[in-house]
This record gives sequence, structure tokens and C-alpha cells, in this order.
Amino acid sequence: MRIDATRLGRLRVLVHGLAVLPLLWLPWGFAAGHFSADPVPELLHYLGIWALRLLLLTLCISPLARRFRLGPLVRLRRAVGLWCFTYASLHLLAWVLLDLQLAWGLIGEEIIKRGFITLGMAAWVVLLLLAITSTQGWQRRLGRRWQRLHNWIYTTVLVVCVHFWWSVKSGWIEPLVYLLAALLLLSLRRDKLTRLRR
Repeated sequence: MRIDATRLGRLRVLVHGLAVLPLLWLPWGFAAGHFSADPVPELLHYLGIWALRLLLLTLCISPLARRFRLGPLVRLRRAVGLWCFTYASLHLLAWVLLDLQLAWGLIGEEIIKRGFITLGMAAWVVLLLLAITSTQGWQRRLGRRWQRLHNWIYTTVLVVCVHFWWSVKSGWIEPLVYLLAALLLLSLRRDKLTRLRR
């Protein structure tokens, strides 16, 4: 199947539509009682896990495009990546506003003292840089440096998985599943990662 401009446009609309659904579900989820009396930790987990899922999805696109010879599919990475950054930012915002209630001294202390929060902030900064520089204009301005910057996505996905693992108070199966998925997707790029390491 060939992906022409029309089909690509429809796929892009589909990506945006599906990516916004978890946010649209939230009001209904609260009204229907899917969150406990202390919903903030659950909301943090919900937003964070969707950020991680979308991050993994961005790593799926290139292998799928190569496997099925659907080159234009790669153009959807930006949309998925920006939604990943959106959920990661909402995750951070919920932590700052709802969990710590803008107590800036405590926020700084938590970032420094808690390893999983340090990792989360580092990952968010990388995602911020990737989101800002995701346009073709920035790609032209940065030249070869653009690809070097965006290669940080491979380290970031592992950082996010470790952030998730360290953040859970009990249970390790779910974090392990996401970590194994990340390692599998990175293994599909082992030749590229070997060149980058050299």
C-alpha cells in the first residue's frame, strides 16, 4: 500500500484524535469514580504512563516504515512526539500544582534528593528540546547537530523507564514490561546505536 499525501493527512488526523482520547476520558473517569479519594498519585501515574506509551510509539514508527516500505509513515513521528511531550508536561504540571502545590523550595529539594524525580526532570528537559527543535526550520538551522540532538531520544526512553520503575512503591511487573519493550525497540536499532557509541 502506498501512502500518498491524502492518506498521510488522514493518518495524521487519526493520530491526533487517538492521542487526545485519554485526556477526554479524564472528566468522565473522575465522575464515574475511577479515581480514589486521593486521586493525585493516580493522575500522575495516568499522565506519566501515557507519556511513556507515546514515547515508545515514536520508536515503533521507523521500524514499521522500513518493514512495510512505508517511508511517509515517518512523518507521523513529530505528531506522536509532540503528544508525548504534552503528556509529560501535564504529568510534571500535576506534580508541581496538585502534589506539591507550587512549594518551590520543596520542588527544588525533591528534584535534588529523589533520584527518580531527578531522572524525570532530566528526561522532560530533553523532550522539551526535542519538541522545540522538531520543525523543519530548526532542522535546517541545526544541520548535522539536529540529528545528534534527536538521537538523545534513545537514552531518554531508558531514563523514563527507570524513572517509572523507581517511582512505584510496590509492584515491578508493569515497569519491567515497559523496560523490556524499550530494550526491544532499541535492539532493532543496534547497528545505529553501535555507530553512535563509536
